[in-house]
Amino acid sequence: MPSRTRRLLPLVLATTATQASIVVLAPLLVEIARDLGVSVSAVGVARSVLAGTAVAVSLAIGPLIDRIGVQPLIVRGAGVALLGAAATAAAPSLALFYAAHAITGAGVACLLSAGFAGVASSFEEAEAPWAMGYVVGAQSLAWIVGNPIVGLLAETGSWRLSYLVPSVICLAALAIGLTAPATTRSVAADGEALSVREGLAAVFGDPPARRWMIAELVAYSAWTAELTYAGAFYIQSYGVGEAATGVLLAIGSVVFLASSLCTSRLTSRLARRPLLVAAALGMGIVLVPILNFAPAVWVTLAFFCVLAVLAGVRSTGSSSLGLELLPASPGSMMGARTASAQLGYMVGAAGGGLVLAVGGFGELGFVLFAGMAFSALLLARVGAPSPRQARAVAEPLPARD
Repeated sequence: MPSRTRRLLPLVLATTATQASIVVLAPLLVEIARDLGVSVSAVGVARSVLAGTAVAVSLAIGPLIDRIGVQPLIVRGAGVALLGAAATAAAPSLALFYAAHAITGAGVACLLSAGFAGVASSFEEAEAPWAMGYVVGAQSLAWIVGNPIVGLLAETGSWRLSYLVPSVICLAALAIGLTAPATTRSVAADGEALSVREGLAAVFGDPPARRWMIAELVAYSAWTAELTYAGAFYIQSYGVGEAATGVLLAIGSVVFLASSLCTSRLTSRLARRPLLVAAALGMGIVLVPILNFAPAVWVTLAFFCVLAVLAGVRSTGSSSLGLELLPASPGSMMGARTASAQLGYMVGAAGGGLVLAVGGFGELGFVLFAGMAFSALLLARVGAPSPRQARAVAEPLPARD
């Protein structure tokens, strides 16, 4: 059997590439708007174009992962995302800029869904929580390492040059995907492949899976709203500059990474479902003081780090739980997860902006608390896999040749 590192690296690069493809836009909005001669808000719509495409493609490719395996989807997704990054850097107009982000969204859907589903096909049940911590945590590397380089390239060259960052990471994911070892556990028998409709039915028709998917959607909506407007909160509440704000957000990302990597140890010692419920509810509770009290920068940063710890535990543990709910269809389940996350990004950004326009940061904190409390309630009601799914765990499908 290949080493854990060889099995893990393609999955880590897949999720790192997705986040790098997404967050590269954040520090470049103003410069891109100036270059294309449009408003900043018009450029920001590209993020919704990417997310909307990713939602649609994620729902379609879940059963495809179950049928052809993880490795081909990583390779194809990395190639498509690489093409999207190149097209974005070369876009001469806003319309082509949007089209390039639609291409990128398709690549993101393939990479993210395959990266998470690969935990089930590459690792045994005992190792899966450990691997999931790295797959989830790798997404924060785009904030910690990627965006500082993006800013440097933009300042010394142009925003178009900055798209070298997602391009290089996608290229690495493509190269490693091509040379990745074959998985040792099959995600679906060759004769039992699911159609797109059957794959979606497997998720929507199973009550625990359905509750889990909605809980993910609500949680990602709240978490994304906080991430989207955290920078604006720092700037408006404390008057800090953009560079300092980037450092503050990067610190939270480092904490999220560390929390993700430690989650498997927690779930091995504590009952997982109560832990996830507590983490989701804790996130909601912490969001209230973060957005309502601003006595000093370090106080807000401390609250944000606590929030990042809880978010790392919730996201990593919940992803592992999702794989176990439909063990016979991990591709369909992780496709649904990707769709929930990307739709959550859209809802969180749009809904958070609406709350801020009507009320303010304080009101947003209470709205996000309500969302996380609802997510916690849904997680508490996620039961054990159905008997048919339980048999899929007890009787693993034969491995591919």
